[in-house]
Amino acid sequence: MKDNYCVIMAGGIGSRFWPLSKTSMPKQFLDILGTGKTLIQQTYERFLSVCPKENIIIVTHEDYKSLVSQQLPAITEDQILTEPERKNTAPCIAYATYKVLQKNKNATFIVAPSDHLVLNPQAFNTTINIALNEAKNSKNLITLGIKPSRPDTGYGYIKFYDDNNIYSDSTVKKVENFTEKPNLATAEDFIQSGDYYWNSGIFIWSGKAIKTEFERNLPDLAEVFDIQNKYYTNDEITFINNTYPKCNSISIDYGILEKSKNVLVVLSDFGWSDLGTWGSVYTHIEKDSKGNAIIAENNKQLDASNNMIYSTNPKKLIVTEGLNDYIVVDTDESLLICRKQEEQKIKQIVSELKAEKEGQYT
Repeated sequence: MKDNYCVIMAGGIGSRFWPLSKTSMPKQFLDILGTGKTLIQQTYERFLSVCPKENIIIVTHEDYKSLVSQQLPAITEDQILTEPERKNTAPCIAYATYKVLQKNKNATFIVAPSDHLVLNPQAFNTTINIALNEAKNSKNLITLGIKPSRPDTGYGYIKFYDDNNIYSDSTVKKVENFTEKPNLATAEDFIQSGDYYWNSGIFIWSGKAIKTEFERNLPDLAEVFDIQNKYYTNDEITFINNTYPKCNSISIDYGILEKSKNVLVVLSDFGWSDLGTWGSVYTHIEKDSKGNAIIAENNKQLDASNNMIYSTNPKKLIVTEGLNDYIVVDTDESLLICRKQEEQKIKQIVSELKAEKEGQYT
């Protein structure tokens, strides 16, 4: 266990959760589900059973360093890696990888977003340990695939070979290909075939394996971050601040996983959601008799059904009448009323508001 490291990626803005999630306070630092803990706190605690607390690394934007420290007081300053710019997942993973490998060349990594939901922690731990056992001393890159419950067009899909249990566990399969966010007809075909799982965005691999893949598929990034005399010194922040602007913005999926011949998937079912939208929150919150999911202390619903209602102000009364299949989010600054079926437009709304209101509400 001492060689297990967890890299938690926590630099995103979460614009699809506007107006609750804003640039100054993104969704990973919010208690979106009303549990009493923020998403990043839940993620951190989730990995304590498979990774020493001193081996948990948070990669975040430099603006959120103090938020990480406040919400995860057990994390030391050296465990928080800050990015001066958002450059997608490959650069941030490269930064954490090469820094840790300077200290421990036997490291095995779990890489995970900071804002996912896991409803069955025991099943999750079992899956992680299967992946860790497969990844140790192996050239394979492991991703966790989630058994799909519906033809969702918002997720990436993994097609796998059913190759008669040639790996350490029957749930481990070789990946044939990845498909990013298919249309509805294609997603329905995927579900019917039974050969596709959702791509969770949670990865496990040995440091040696991912380093080899960076050198093979993203050599520019490998060259930038494979610097031995900067990490764990006073020069590290200056080095990173000078380096990041030169990096291409590219995802680890596109830059490495879709190109590598050594990718495996662990077929999983542990109550997962990426909590990407208000609609995904709606599916995981207890409903009233009319199907309304409500996180609002003071509310009254009249002939209203199947709505997602969220309020940050316990003193304000939220009343809806005749409203069906809507998202209603009320904060001190903004009120959102949006049809659930049009929730993908929220990201577009945020982009327009940034331009029109100079970031005042976003």
